[in-house]
Amino acid sequence: MAPRVVVVEADGGSRGNPGPAGYGAVVRDPETGEVLAERSESLGTATNNVAEYQGLIAGLTAAAELGAAEVDVRMDSKLVVEQMCGRWQIKHPGLRPLAAQAAGLVGRFTAVRFAWIPREQNRHADALANAAMDAAAGRPASTRASATAPAGGASTGSDPATVPASWEPRPSFTATRLILVRHGETEYTEQRRYSGRGDVPLSERGRAQAAATGARVAALAPSVAAVLSSPLSRCTATAAAIAGALGDVPVRTEDDLIECDFGEWEGRTFAEVRERWSGEMDAWLASPRIAPPGGESFTHVAERAHRVVAGLVTSYPGETVVVVSHVSPIKLVLRDALAAGDGFLHRLFLDAAGISVLDMWPDGGIAVRTVNDTAHLPAG
Repeated sequence: MAPRVVVVEADGGSRGNPGPAGYGAVVRDPETGEVLAERSESLGTATNNVAEYQGLIAGLTAAAELGAAEVDVRMDSKLVVEQMCGRWQIKHPGLRPLAAQAAGLVGRFTAVRFAWIPREQNRHADALANAAMDAAAGRPASTRASATAPAGGASTGSDPATVPASWEPRPSFTATRLILVRHGETEYTEQRRYSGRGDVPLSERGRAQAAATGARVAALAPSVAAVLSSPLSRCTATAAAIAGALGDVPVRTEDDLIECDFGEWEGRTFAEVRERWSGEMDAWLASPRIAPPGGESFTHVAERAHRVVAGLVTSYPGETVVVVSHVSPIKLVLRDALAAGDGFLHRLFLDAAGISVLDMWPDGGIAVRTVNDTAHLPAG
C-alpha cells in the first residue's frame, strides 16, 4: 500500500561553486523513519544552489513514484526553502527553470510542506550528495543510489560496478564492435548553430568528409554486419558513403539515433542563444535533466541511445556495426562507456566525420578503443 504521507530530505553541493557537484535525496516513512527510497547523482560542474534544487526535484520525483499524497520536505538550504514557499524572489535566472520544475512536481501532491533543518539533521542526504560530488570530481565514492531506487539516467550496459575489473585483455571476437561516426559538416556546423531535428544537408566539404570516412571505416573493418543511421539526411548521406565503401552494405535508419531536439534554439547561433536565453542555458549546462525551451533533455537522449546500443549487443554478438549519428547521442554513449560524469559532455569535442570505436561484451564489459579519430579527413 502506498504511503499517504512521506518525508523528503534533500541536499546538494558543489566543490568550488561552481565546481564538481552532486545531490542526494532520501524519502522516509514519517512514523518509523524507514528509508523508502534514495536518490543521488553527479551533476558535472554546477553551483551549490543548482545542486540543491536538483536534490529537491529528485526527492519529489521519488515521492511521486511511491504514490504519496502529502510530502514534508526538509532541507538545510534556506534559499531553496524560502523560494519554494514564495517568501524570497528567485533572482538568478539559472534557478528559475529548476524552481518551475519543482513547482510542477509540488502540484502533483495534495499538500507539500517545506521546512528548514540544520545540516546535522540532514546527514543522510548530505552523505549521498558528498558521494555524488566525489564521483563528479573523479574520486571514488562510497555511497551510490540504492539498487531498489535508482537515480535514473542511462548506461550502455551493465552497471560498471558489477563487471569484474581486470587488465587482462578480453577476446575481441566475442565482443560487438561499434564504430561510431558523427555525420559530415553542414552549413550549420560551419556557422556554429544549434542543429538538432532540422534536416540540414551535408555541405560540399561534408560530402568530401563522408567519402574519406567511408574509406577509413573500410580499412578499419573490412567485414561489417550492419550500418545504422539517424534518419536525418546529413547522417544518411554519410552512412551511404560508408556503406558504398564497404561494398554496398544496406543502411538501416533508426529513429532513436536522431539528434537532441533543441527546441527554440534550433538554427540559432551559440552567441544568440547565450544572449537571449542566458538563464535557461546555465540550467541546461548544469544538468542533463534540463531541456532547452520546447526541446529534449540529454537524459532522454541517453535513454534512447542506450536502447539502440543494448539491442546491437544482443543482435550482433561478435560482429562489427557502424552507427552514424550526431554529437549528443555519440557523446552520451561514450560518457557511459567510460563511466564518466556529466562534465565529460562539455569537455569532449567530436569533430564532424570523426570516428570512435568501442567493444562491448554480453556481460557488460566495455573497452573504448578510439575517440574522435580524424586522421582520415581532408586538411583545411
